[in-house]
Amino acid sequence: MRKVIPGTGRRWSCILLAGPGAVLVTVVVMAGMALWLPGGRAGIDNLVLPLVAAPLIWATLFFHACLDRSVGRIALVALFLLVSHGGLLAHKFLDRTAAAKVAGK
Repeated sequence: MRKVIPGTGRRWSCILLAGPGAVLVTVVVMAGMALWLPGGRAGIDNLVLPLVAAPLIWATLFFHACLDRSVGRIALVALFLLVSHGGLLAHKFLDRTAAAKVAGK
């Protein structure tokens, strides 16, 4: 019979949320930020700021996953960011009227 060490499931959940989970959420948030940030004078601030802020976003998610005691709260914050920015990206890329404007039709 296999012994189960208490807290092992929580530990692996935190590892997954702090490692690949934080990287995945950071990439999606970085891509979604370009849609809601203003363009600025040169029109590229919405592209540069997410690239500069990506390490900060990743570090925040990583340390939150490492330091928070509630795995549910960690997952809820990561899921909220993933769904909200993923929804922005999906709306942008599935918008047929914007695609028709670009195609000139």
